[in-house]
Amino acid sequence: MNQSTRIAILIPKLDVGGAERVVLNLLKGMLKTALEIEIDLVLASAEGQWLNEIPSEIRVVNLKTPFGPTLKTISRVTFPLAHYLRTEKPDVVLSNLWYYNVFAVIAVALARITTRLILIEHGSFSPLKKFPRRTMLWLLPLLMRYLYPYANYIVTVSKGLAQELTADLNLKPSLIKTIYNPVIDERLYQGAQQSVTHPWFNDREIPVILGVGRLSDIKNFPTLIRAFALVLKQQPARLVILGDGEDKPKLIALVRELGLEDNVALLGFLDNPYAYMARSHVFVLSSASEAFGNVIVESLALGTPVVSTNCPNGPDEILDNGKYGELVSVGDSEAMAQAILRVLSGNYKSVEPGWLEQFTLASVTHQYLDIIGIRRT
Repeated sequence: MNQSTRIAILIPKLDVGGAERVVLNLLKGMLKTALEIEIDLVLASAEGQWLNEIPSEIRVVNLKTPFGPTLKTISRVTFPLAHYLRTEKPDVVLSNLWYYNVFAVIAVALARITTRLILIEHGSFSPLKKFPRRTMLWLLPLLMRYLYPYANYIVTVSKGLAQELTADLNLKPSLIKTIYNPVIDERLYQGAQQSVTHPWFNDREIPVILGVGRLSDIKNFPTLIRAFALVLKQQPARLVILGDGEDKPKLIALVRELGLEDNVALLGFLDNPYAYMARSHVFVLSSASEAFGNVIVESLALGTPVVSTNCPNGPDEILDNGKYGELVSVGDSEAMAQAILRVLSGNYKSVEPGWLEQFTLASVTHQYLDIIGIRRT
């Protein structure tokens, strides 16, 4: 490659989400390398709560084609993206998210350029199979099976997700590379040092259990709330949940049904959950499915013990099959309660210093530079 390498990083928009955080972290990691690279962040639509976090050195390209919930609206990005690629001719294209990646492959073909195409898969589409009549959900996997082999690499954020893609899409294992998310950086530790105003975190006598995530069906917070009710029968405790979403009314109703109003707080979305993580006695992930589980890594890095469902994909890999945290079956509130009680009694596992290195921004950035083909000096 030339001394100066042009990289186009594609993502629909910068709403709050795990994939969006990974992209922002990766941008910052690449800039820190001091290599001769130019980076374009190519957005289908320049919108989202995290736009203000884009580093000033990054050129933002707005294709002005907002995504919608249908295949037709998503596909509208194809021709604007092809025009950008044909005009700018980036050396490398990193595309994110399966519903965007399909049209990135088509756009590269339409642009008739030579570029290194890398598709990054941040999530599983398996949970969506329960909606088989939606056109997008049966057609997109077919398109992925046909189009993904044209990429140079497909990056998955967990080994479990790699196995899923290999099985469901019949992709060659040699095409797929797992690179864990770049979760641990100075931003995490700086955020953890900020103060917390909620009074429960200033009372160390009563332990606080923390959950963080979108309030949606896939995150399965009802299991956590029911587990907490069982914990409360054994000892005093409090539960704090950070996040917003469509399930909030349902969760509030469940809290009232179980008589937990004085012990559960749903605080909504917070820009800095790390200060709460660092001051919690245990972090609990109750998801039915994940692609990775950034919040588990964040909690471990901040020294907070973890209880997680052994859901696909990610938690078992991060926790080394239970070596570094408790793993319980999905939906089993009794097992979750027992695991929480073990942690609160002081029976939890510390993380070996070298284990978390694989989730650091520096380590992950170097792995991406390797598959991009940039030599580090």
